[in-house]
Amino acid sequence: MDTRPSQDTEYKHLRAQPALPGKGGLARIGAAFWNTVGGFREGLKTEAAIKQEVAIAVIALPMSFLIATNVWIWVAMMGSLILLLAVEFLNTAIERLCNHLHPGKHDAIKVTKDLASAGVFCVIAIAGLIWLAAIVSRFWV
Repeated sequence: MDTRPSQDTEYKHLRAQPALPGKGGLARIGAAFWNTVGGFREGLKTEAAIKQEVAIAVIALPMSFLIATNVWIWVAMMGSLILLLAVEFLNTAIERLCNHLHPGKHDAIKVTKDLASAGVFCVIAIAGLIWLAAIVSRFWV
């Protein structure tokens, strides 16, 4: 016999709440947009890695038009850089949350930060492979 509470009783209060109480539809989307703008501003103002990756993207954008031989290669090239920025923002959020919860040194917090950093490295590797393949395809194949 299943002794767990039914999903209807356990999570009913969560389904009844919109993402922003009292707001829905376009108001919610507008609020989410301004939260995103605030996140971009904060990241660009305070995080060296985000500043560096944005600088790389700004330099890479005009280069991408010279390297890409079709629209799908260009989308992969630009998409890889956007993905890198997204993961870097998430890494920054994880690091800040960890620092907020436990400002001192702690082995479990270090492991958490290291895992997030490894995620950034994986996306750097993906972006590098995509850009290398596009360059080789354009100039040597």
